Amino acid sequence: MKFPKQKIVKALLILALVLAVLFSGFYFFRDSLLKQAIAKVTHKMNVDYNSTFSVKSATFDGLSGIRLANVVLVPRNADTLFNIEKIETRISLSSLLIGDVQIGTLKVNNGYIQLVKKGKVRNFDAFLKRDSSENDTNEKRKYATFAYRIISKLLNLVPTDMNLGNLDFRIDDNGKKTSIAINKLVLNNKQLETSLHVQSKNFDQRWNIKGFADPRNKKADIRFFNLDTGAIKVPYLDERYNLKASFDSIRLNVANIEKDGSELHIDGYTSISNLKINHPKIASKDVVIKNARFDYRFLLGDDFISIDSTSSMQLNKIKVKPYVSYNTEKDTVYTLKVDIPKMKAQDFIVSLPDGLFTHFQGMQATGNFDYKLDFKFNKNRPNTLVFDSKLNKEDLRITKYGEADLNKLNGEFVYRAIIKNVLQRPVLVGNANPNYTPLDQISPYLRKCVLTTEDPSFFSHRGFINEAFKQSILKNIRTKKFSRGASTISMQLIKNVFLTREKTVSRKLEEILLVYILENNRIVSKERMLEVYFNIIEWGPNVYGIGEASHFYFQKSPSALNVDECLYLATIIPKPRKFMYQFNDQGNLKDYAVKNQKFLKNLMFRRGLLIPEDTIGQLPVYISGNARSLLRIKAPDSTAVPVDSLAVSDEFDL
Repeated sequence: MKFPKQKIVKALLILALVLAVLFSGFYFFRDSLLKQAIAKVTHKMNVDYNSTFSVKSATFDGLSGIRLANVVLVPRNADTLFNIEKIETRISLSSLLIGDVQIGTLKVNNGYIQLVKKGKVRNFDAFLKRDSSENDTNEKRKYATFAYRIISKLLNLVPTDMNLGNLDFRIDDNGKKTSIAINKLVLNNKQLETSLHVQSKNFDQRWNIKGFADPRNKKADIRFFNLDTGAIKVPYLDERYNLKASFDSIRLNVANIEKDGSELHIDGYTSISNLKINHPKIASKDVVIKNARFDYRFLLGDDFISIDSTSSMQLNKIKVKPYVSYNTEKDTVYTLKVDIPKMKAQDFIVSLPDGLFTHFQGMQATGNFDYKLDFKFNKNRPNTLVFDSKLNKEDLRITKYGEADLNKLNGEFVYRAIIKNVLQRPVLVGNANPNYTPLDQISPYLRKCVLTTEDPSFFSHRGFINEAFKQSILKNIRTKKFSRGASTISMQLIKNVFLTREKTVSRKLEEILLVYILENNRIVSKERMLEVYFNIIEWGPNVYGIGEASHFYFQKSPSALNVDECLYLATIIPKPRKFMYQFNDQGNLKDYAVKNQKFLKNLMFRRGLLIPEDTIGQLPVYISGNARSLLRIKAPDSTAVPVDSLAVSDEFDL
């Protein structure tokens, strides 16, 4: 069918006339429409967010420009959230007609945005609540669709041209204050440049952020660096979390944000130089990472979020290929895979962050290795947990030890425990010490009891027990805290002889690496390790080694201890300084302590470590040594209150 040319021209003229009328109507009534829009926002802020929103004046500038003066948002019964003196912006009308708000230009002058917490009241809490429409639906959220919609909306609100000046961003967390004064922030022709003045209680610095930013095409390449001398210090974290952090520069690159069918891909990289971190839970000194880079590919689907295996991380010379996934397709499943491709052992040692592995300084090694970790946890089926850690060696050999000379375990040395950062008295580990006891002079019952409670597979493992790690992880997940460790005797020995008892990430990582070196380089025999362990561990207040312990409790040599005395000594290892609370005011073991020892005895019967004849003629445990003076024994005419309430009644977790 052919339409006459005259009709087509006529239709186009009518369409043009309609559009002209619409734009004319918009032009003449735009101020009224703007006031209605502001009134709608004011009503929504009042009803939905319990806040007062006000604009002193609002006018159009040309066809699409808007000028706002004295824009203020104040949550009820809280501090002002923002107060901006002047805002000028232009909105893309073509995008607005299809329901997509895109800010073309933005100019902001003189004002502040602040986040304030006083007591438990925060001035931004009302804006954190979830939309009621989200709460009313039982439909599973599609991660890719949701994330892409949010990212698109946020980037559309970033203007293509922007000029901010004299704008303050403030944080006041119950008196812990930080302010970032934006003296200048200009985005022009996709080039970003800023001048920031950062102030906190502990420092005053000027920062610069510059680079490339294209919000419409979802790309950016931005760098942070300091205009003053020295590193950039991170504000607020030091006062709020006692975390001190600084760096020389950071680079953030976003190369691609693309939705392909049901999957969202986010690609790019970020790098940081001379990152310095200090926190008492991480290490006792500054931790310095000279160079780090993360080439990332985030993948989001309908029912998963992941860091793809094509991503890579580099820490100095160490390269790591990670895979992290959160999947809700059927069950809620968490997956972590770590792959360190084959690398030189010496490159690994020199790449370890300064301050995190102080005992490895000066260590040298030859050969190569590669490492793989496979972890998977199903929230709905926790007992199917997967934990598989594999290290493959290729002519790996330690040629020079660092500060922790593991060879010292083979000879005489002086051991000094550290308790609550206090150095304890010296204990000589060697035959010159009259209390030192060789392994063959320790009751075989005690060796069996301690191995059963502390490390049943000590003579067969290489320092670690994967199954113990799995059970530890499961219990920590169930209790939502670190309630159970997975220490072997090898790990306890390293911790006691070479490390402190501080609970830091640094200490635990050093412990793991030192144990691996000790157990896999045949530096010390298992028998010698066990002998040293028996002669240094704490068995009571200021009681170190089995030689001192056997006389302290029973006035016997270690070789003369009977089964029940050995069961008792094995059960107090976890809390030796609280041994006295296991006894009642008659000097006898309390019921829970007897029950624990009976449990241990039966376990050893089942494992064939004891036979009934071993327990014939045994009497209840009687403390006869100096330890008896620490028991709260009631005299026949005493009216003292029992101390049962002080008892430590935890049962074994074998």
